[in-house]
Amino acid sequence: MRESNRVEFKRELNDKLEKEVVGFLNYHEGGVIYIGVDDDYNPVELFDVDSLQLKIADRIKNNILPSTLGLFDIVKEELEGKPIIKVVISSGTEKPYYIRSFGMSPTGCYIRIGSATQPMTTDNIDELYSRRVRNSLKKIPSPRQDLTFNQLKIYYEEHKLKLNNSFAQNLNLLTEDGRYNYNAYLLADENNLPIRVVKYLGTTKKELIENQDYGNRCLITATNRILDKFESENKVFAKIGYPYREEKQMISRTAFREALINAVVHNDYSNGGTPIVEFYSDRVEITSTGGLPLGLSQEEFLRGITFPRNQDLIRVFKDVDLIENIGSGVLRILEEYDKTCFEFMEHFLRVSFKYRENTFEYDNDKKAHDTENDTENDTVKEEVILKLLQADKKISANKIAKETGYGIATVKRYITKLKDAKAIKRVGPDKGGYWEIIDDKK
Repeated sequence: MRESNRVEFKRELNDKLEKEVVGFLNYHEGGVIYIGVDDDYNPVELFDVDSLQLKIADRIKNNILPSTLGLFDIVKEELEGKPIIKVVISSGTEKPYYIRSFGMSPTGCYIRIGSATQPMTTDNIDELYSRRVRNSLKKIPSPRQDLTFNQLKIYYEEHKLKLNNSFAQNLNLLTEDGRYNYNAYLLADENNLPIRVVKYLGTTKKELIENQDYGNRCLITATNRILDKFESENKVFAKIGYPYREEKQMISRTAFREALINAVVHNDYSNGGTPIVEFYSDRVEITSTGGLPLGLSQEEFLRGITFPRNQDLIRVFKDVDLIENIGSGVLRILEEYDKTCFEFMEHFLRVSFKYRENTFEYDNDKKAHDTENDTENDTVKEEVILKLLQADKKISANKIAKETGYGIATVKRYITKLKDAKAIKRVGPDKGGYWEIIDDKK
C-alpha cells in the first residue's frame, strides 16, 4: 500500500491531524489516515492505543467545523502483529470544512490533491460555501406550499411501494421547520420549471422548427414524456433477413436515456436553470446547468466516479427504477460513444450524440430500407414489445419499459394497439393475469 489521493500515512498522532482530516472532508472521495506506520507502510511502535483513539475522536469532533458527526470512523487494526489506528473519513456534505481556530480561510481550509493536502484558495472557499448555501435543495423552501403529489404516489404504487402519511419526511421533502422544500417542488404534480425540447432545421440554431415544454410538472413525469418524444424522433434502420430482422438505431436508446436522466438528477436547480434537449439535423444535445462538482476532474467523471449534486432526487429516481446503479450512467454512454461526446464548461455540462447512418448492405441492389416513416417505426416497436410478451406472458409494462428503454406511456400505447389489432389478449386481472398471444405468426 502507498500514499495516494485517498490514503495518508502517519508515524504518530501529531498537530497535523486536523489539517489532514479537513483535506479529506473537502475531497469528493474522502480518504483514510493510517497512524502508526512509516512512509512504506511498515508498522512502528504505538503506545496506549485506546487513549489515542479517544484523543483522535475528540480532536475531530471539537476542532473542525461544520459538524463532523457521522463522517468519520476510528478502527484499531493490526499490521505484522503491531497495533495501528485507521481513521476513515467520508466526503462531507457541508463543504467547506475548516479548522475551527483558523476559520473559513486558506489557513483553515484544505483539500486533498494527489498524495498531498493543500490549502484552498479564497475563490475555492467562496465557491464551495456558496454551493453549500445555494445547492442544498432540502434547505431551500418551496416557492409554493400548496403542493400535491398524486403522480409521485402513482409511480411508487406501480413499483409496489406505498407512500404513507410520513412520505414527505421520509423522502427529505421538508425543511427543518416543516415546510415543503425545493425537492418537494421538483417532484410535485405542478411547478413552474420548464424543461424544453427544441428542434432545429439544420446544424445550427438559425432556424427553429419546434419548441415544446415538457416541464412544469413532476420531474419523473417530465423525464418519461421526453423519453417518449425521443422515441418519435429516433430512427430505426432495419434489414429484413432470415431468420432474424436486424436493427440499428440512429441514436442509441440506452445512451440517450442515461444522458437525459443524468442531466435531470444532477442539474443545479438552485440557480433556476433546467436541462434542455436540442435536436439538430446531425445530432442531439442534452445540456444541464451546474458543470462538474468542485474537486471532480473530467478524467474521474469519465471513469464513472460521481459526486451526486441532488442525492434526494437520485434516491427517488432509483425507487421508481429510472436509475439502476448509481454512477453507471456515464460508463453506459461510453459503451456506445467515445468521450468526445461530453463537453465540459464552467457552468454547464453537455452531451452530444451524432446521428448514425444506415450502414446495412442489401442484396439485389435493393435501396436501403430505413424506418423513417411513422408506420415502419411503429411496426418495429410493436414487434419488440410482442417478442417480450411472447417470452414472458406475465411481464409488466414497467419491465417492458425497462428492457426496451421506451417510456411507460409508449409501452402502454403499443400494448393497446396490439390488443386492438387482435394480436394479444389479456387474461385475468391486471395483477395476477397474463397475456395470451393470439397470432404467433405476427
